[in-house]
Amino acid sequence: MTTDQATLASRVRVKEDIVFRDLDGEAVLLNLESGTYFGLDPVGTKIWALLQQHEILNDVHVALLDEFDVESDRSERDLLDLVARLDENGLVEISR
Repeated sequence: MTTDQATLASRVRVKEDIVFRDLDGEAVLLNLESGTYFGLDPVGTKIWALLQQHEILNDVHVALLDEFDVESDRSERDLLDLVARLDENGLVEISR
């Protein structure tokens, strides 16, 4: 877990000890180390998939803008909020 807040320039890596299950477009994540479960709605599930494809959050942000009809500021804010929650739950590692 980091104390620095993520930015679009941050690198985010999904931790290896996370189990992911897609349940009809929504996801459940399990941190095997802590035993913590974390649920994602359909947009969060898409972000999770994009985090596995892209290392830099800006690349995830651009992909979200291409896929969803959303304002850039809102997309950025929602992405960074979700990444912060994922980090707090030990599901990702953030570096600058």
